[in-house]
Amino acid sequence: MFVPNGLARAAVRFRPSAFAGTFVALLLTAAIVSACGIMLETGLRVSLPAQRYAGAPVVVAPDPLARITVGSGADQYDDTSHVPGTPRLDRSLVERTAAVPGVASAVGDVTYPVRVDGATLTAQGFGTAGFTGVELTAGRAPGADGVVIGGPGARPRPGDRITLETPAGPRALTVSGRTDTPGAWLADPTAVALSGHPKTVDAIAVQPAPGTSTAQVKKQLAAVYGTADGAPRVLTGDARRTAEDASVTEARGVLEGIGGSFGGVATMVAVFTASGTVALSVGLRRREFALLRAIGATPRQIRRSIATEAMLVAPLAGALGCLPGIALASWWFGQLRDRGAVPGGLELTISAVPLAVAAGAAVVTALIAGYAAARRPSKIAPGQALADASVERLGFGWIRTPLGLGALAGGVVFSSVAARESGEDAANAALGVVMLFLLAVAFLGPYLAKGCAALVGLPLRAGGAAASLAAANALANARRMASAITPIALAMAFSSVLVFLHTSTDRATEDQQRAGVLADLVVTGDDGGVLPADATDRAAAVPGVSAAVSLLRTSVLVPVHSDGLYLSTATAQGVDGRPADLARVQDLGVREGSLAALAPGTVAVDASLADSARRGVGDDLTYRLPDGTPATARIVAVYGRGLGLSQVTLPAAALREHVPAAYPTELLVRAEPAAAGPLAALGAVQDRAGYATAQDLDRELNAWANTTMAAVLGGFAAVAAANTLVMTVLDRRRELRVLHLIGSTRRQVLRMVRWEALLVTGIGTALGTAIALATLIPMVKGITGGSPHVPPLVYGSFVAGVVLLGLAATALPARAALPRGPRAVSPRRPVPRPLRRRGAYD
Repeated sequence: MFVPNGLARAAVRFRPSAFAGTFVALLLTAAIVSACGIMLETGLRVSLPAQRYAGAPVVVAPDPLARITVGSGADQYDDTSHVPGTPRLDRSLVERTAAVPGVASAVGDVTYPVRVDGATLTAQGFGTAGFTGVELTAGRAPGADGVVIGGPGARPRPGDRITLETPAGPRALTVSGRTDTPGAWLADPTAVALSGHPKTVDAIAVQPAPGTSTAQVKKQLAAVYGTADGAPRVLTGDARRTAEDASVTEARGVLEGIGGSFGGVATMVAVFTASGTVALSVGLRRREFALLRAIGATPRQIRRSIATEAMLVAPLAGALGCLPGIALASWWFGQLRDRGAVPGGLELTISAVPLAVAAGAAVVTALIAGYAAARRPSKIAPGQALADASVERLGFGWIRTPLGLGALAGGVVFSSVAARESGEDAANAALGVVMLFLLAVAFLGPYLAKGCAALVGLPLRAGGAAASLAAANALANARRMASAITPIALAMAFSSVLVFLHTSTDRATEDQQRAGVLADLVVTGDDGGVLPADATDRAAAVPGVSAAVSLLRTSVLVPVHSDGLYLSTATAQGVDGRPADLARVQDLGVREGSLAALAPGTVAVDASLADSARRGVGDDLTYRLPDGTPATARIVAVYGRGLGLSQVTLPAAALREHVPAAYPTELLVRAEPAAAGPLAALGAVQDRAGYATAQDLDRELNAWANTTMAAVLGGFAAVAAANTLVMTVLDRRRELRVLHLIGSTRRQVLRMVRWEALLVTGIGTALGTAIALATLIPMVKGITGGSPHVPPLVYGSFVAGVVLLGLAATALPARAALPRGPRAVSPRRPVPRPLRRRGAYD
């Protein structure tokens, strides 16, 4: 059985300040790791029960993945991406599915919005009533020329003639029945014909024949369609929810991104920061280890004592750290749900796995960091131990120094590569810059601290006795100072990159929208509704309108080259109107080619996307339409305002059959102010300023996510820095009291401590800012083509927060350590009770 030895117990008992700092660092590490682990596990296990298809035991759905072949020969593989729109099945598969043995019925399901008397309803085939539970309250099922209308109110009544505005155009129909459920139900063939994609359906709802189980039908259908890439999927149980909408898939991506991508970075930062705190705790006790070596303690006894100390502190810190980790994950998940990033019915998954990993990470970090820090004091010769412990030495570390130099060289190389590249290549290379430079700071911290202290200390020596003494202390104790500089640099670098990347892209987007939208009026759907399919023609006929162009906004997949070939999601707009009118309502900032040549089979792309795709004017661009259908078009223009407007511009006709509903998203109009009244019959009318403001709302979630991640990561690093500063000040109580004893006033000693805090926070802030700029400049250039936008007030608040935190973390413990009167204080440390002689080092 493992029994803590007497030396470890005594160390924890008589040096509580050092172990309290270690405890806090490990607790915060466990909190970060557990929170990110809970988010990742929730994303991996995300599942919701079917709603629309709750009454259909089996659903045949299209493959939601688009694939591109990368490499050749033995290195060839398929890279996959989720299609940005709604994938579909060929309509002929409905009859093929119905013919499978054990299938009682198969209904091709389509849903899309329609307009009736200015109101927007969801249209679908009446065959879906068999699994959605819709019942008629009046009339009969619709025929080829009929429609069932649902919802509150008595009108329209059965027998009334109404005009349905559908993706295929207006259609006059007779109301055949009524139901209490809001919507519009058409005959199944009519519903597919008016959907805008008459050859495809969204999914196929299957009812097993009596006596046939769901599992049997699933097996039969899987045998028919196979399991090859691109084959239809046969879904049962909660998996049917993925065929209803993309909310589950999107939620999985968000949660896995937070728990996996951000969680990996956060875990690395937390482990490195905690390792530094543990190493500092061991380093502050080098004199004790020297004494132990001088009186005969063996290296094994020293190392075992440190391991025992870690086992006394780390498990408890790891276990308690899971509690704030659970609270952080719950708050984070709740915010995502409130903002619509995850569906309302999804619940946070909390199991023992991420909590055990977090507690284990705390223990392993403490053990490894403690062993690494104890290598030198445990191996040094007993006669040399006290001499080495009296003065801090910065010898060449055969492990950390080469690693630090390698990280520094890698950061310089990545920075130069990012500066030469453009588009996503520059952005991806810049991500390596911040990580490598931060690793260099962590490994080379003592050398950087000594160099910066020597440089900054020159002007400080002219600032009086307190400033001069602070500079001398920093120069003589570079390793101790580096322990606080590293987390400050981490906090500044990561917070600045996350926040200022958003401010830079947001500023560039606003500038491009402001310069690119030339229309006097912009018409959009009312309260989430849709514009008429013929909105362009109807707007052009309004008196006072000189140009009208409708835009169908969606996304497409474009193959780009960045560390290999993969499919990247790009915003797209389908243009309906005369090419000459497009230049009057929207200025895309054409750099090469002409938008006048935009016609079926052609496309215009943003310059950054063209660079990433390695295509130019006159080249063919192969891409994937919103439903995953491959397409090829010739590039006729390259423009520069894709970030604020759209990265891909093509005729609307190329998109209509490949989007969920082929309605215009926006209508851009050059017109006199008096035209606003007649245009209101089509939708909500706003001027260009109001349009830009509305667009800002779409970026709020991204801004909140970046700010939250910066707060989590930067806040952790800042607290870790404050914790380290408190540890160093408490360890220097004897030094501070000696200064007071030999004649320094309490105010002079506190002034020296404040200067030291300013020196540490200043160096950490400068290093973090330099790393952030080295990352942001190429990254922002690749994304926006411009330079970073750093709001002075935001950056000033970061700096002020770091400085105030540093001052508080040093001044408060220093005040507590110093006596308030001129009484003499012995500089000696209190001598603990002798250890029990027997088994002290067991």
